[in-house]
Amino acid sequence: MSKLQGKVAVVTGGSRDIGRAISLKLAKEGAKVVVNYFNSEEEGNETVRLIKENGGEAIAAFADVTNQDDINNLVAQTKAAFGEKIDILVNNSGGLFARKSIEEVDVSFYELVMNVNFKSVVFVTQAFKPLLNSGGTVVNLSSQAARDGGGGGSSLYAASKGAVTTYSRALAKEFGPQGIRVNSICPGMIATKFHDDFTKDEIRKNVANATPLKREGKAEEVADLVAYVASSEASFITGNNLDINGGLAFS
Repeated sequence: MSKLQGKVAVVTGGSRDIGRAISLKLAKEGAKVVVNYFNSEEEGNETVRLIKENGGEAIAAFADVTNQDDINNLVAQTKAAFGEKIDILVNNSGGLFARKSIEEVDVSFYELVMNVNFKSVVFVTQAFKPLLNSGGTVVNLSSQAARDGGGGGSSLYAASKGAVTTYSRALAKEFGPQGIRVNSICPGMIATKFHDDFTKDEIRKNVANATPLKREGKAEEVADLVAYVASSEASFITGNNLDINGGLAFS
């Protein structure tokens, strides 16, 4: 039997890149998946198509996860599709948006980065908490940047992901007595559109060469770790920030 058979999972930002890989992996392991999207309905529907093509169950659900009404609607869509309870919440939505020095940062940019990367984690988790079964789990996507401050021009991104790691530890303490585990995953350089858009090829090559495994990671490798952490195989793991970076940085 697949390790997540019969479970219900919600993945924010689940339509592309690491989010898509997570959605596909959870479905492959037997979970019914709510694939949240924001920018592209087409990408959300394509992720669902790929899941169904492989025999899984999923729906695509629009929500701006920085907006409370949208978050409430995401909860409603989840209940309508798969019932009153969920087992897995993956807070994956996030973004760098631009590389900016401190001189270039204004209030609107600050709010954009912090809202998408951290506010969403707080209020999506709050909204889905009543649905989480005992034995359920929350997996938050943080970043290696939370540990080392990130690359040039990513100070707010790094700070927002640092907030995610600290918040994950706090929630592990708060949710633990109810049998709910909370962890965060901290990817390093993963070959995705994120780095296609914001990281120069030369820097990517230098980072890969500095990594003991001498390569970038794959979205599917992050998804494998998320699926493990979400499963009963990790039933005594909570409050951890788990690195996946090819050995570039250690806890």
